[in-house]
Amino acid sequence: MPNRIFKFVIGTFGAIGVSFGAFGAHALKAQLIASGHLETWQTAVLYQMIHTVALLTLSVPNGGTNQTPNRLFTATIWSWVCGIIFFSGSLYALALGGPHWLGPVTPLGGLAFIIGWGCLATSGLKSSKPPAKP
Repeated sequence: MPNRIFKFVIGTFGAIGVSFGAFGAHALKAQLIASGHLETWQTAVLYQMIHTVALLTLSVPNGGTNQTPNRLFTATIWSWVCGIIFFSGSLYALALGGPHWLGPVTPLGGLAFIIGWGCLATSGLKSSKPPAKP
């Protein structure tokens, strides 16, 4: 993903996460409490923001490391993007009374998060360039 598009995606996810967090804490709070979905909403925001910050760290050239980006590193990015969309997106929709068929989508998003973390770990082990010497 080109760096400018990557930063646009990160900025968008961050802005949506903060906006949805505030919206849920204020405008939707009574509705979310009444429906018993306040915690669901908060979980969606939390996971979105954690992975947005994680993506932000990867936007630093080579993820702040001296390794050459590889396919696993790229898979990390795409896995987390999919995780935010499927995990947080389905929780937002469910909290607002969305269709119940979205329920099984949430764990797929969670799996995408896990795959992303696994890809990042493996990417670190398969680094093609050793760290620079001080």
